[in-house]
Amino acid sequence: MKDWVTLLSEGIEILRGGDREIDRIIAPRSDEYIFYLKRYIKEIELFNPAYGLVGANDTNELITKHILDSLAPLGIIIKLLRDANIGKTAQIADVGSGAGLPGIPLAIVLPQYSFTLIERMERRAGFLLNTKAVLSLSNVNVEEGELEKAENGAFNLITFRALKSMDPKLIKNLIKKCAQGGVIAAYKGKREKIEAEMASLQKICGNWEAIQYVTPFLDEERHLLVIKPQN
Repeated sequence: MKDWVTLLSEGIEILRGGDREIDRIIAPRSDEYIFYLKRYIKEIELFNPAYGLVGANDTNELITKHILDSLAPLGIIIKLLRDANIGKTAQIADVGSGAGLPGIPLAIVLPQYSFTLIERMERRAGFLLNTKAVLSLSNVNVEEGELEKAENGAFNLITFRALKSMDPKLIKNLIKKCAQGGVIAAYKGKREKIEAEMASLQKICGNWEAIQYVTPFLDEERHLLVIKPQN
């Protein structure tokens, strides 16, 4: 079994080698990003026993299932922002952020964008505030509370993972928070489950697309569910 530092470094190298866009973003500051990701991993492991931040049996599983998986669709996310003609003023929200996934790994490698981590649980919001301070993430804000309390029309991109299944109420709330031309990008698993989930939501969300991506060392089917509301 690889030690966790090697696993993280090799995972980042695999992402760079498999996606030209990811390589363009990470290559110039790869060592710096890995340094901050390592510090972030240590913060999660320090607080996880008390706060129940993530489900992981060991550090390697934490890296594979959570850190690398958060970064694996980075090339897709950058393309979505570019296609929407959003510059460096993009406002990105991570809903139900929990341990800061995918928001913090994305904020580390995309320091030019502003991230808002929305988390309703007080302890987890406290963890996010502490991690923001420890990692000196000046491009991150933390909002403690329900999604409904966030500003309407504020975000160019909304990401989330590990939330409950999509339903009409959630979709409507997400759409309200999107800026004009904004995009919702949900980290999901098998395509057949996505299709079943979205079958009854077509009239609410309009067109959607499930884009497959590959997470290093993770033998699971992964998709980024992309919704572009017509708001």
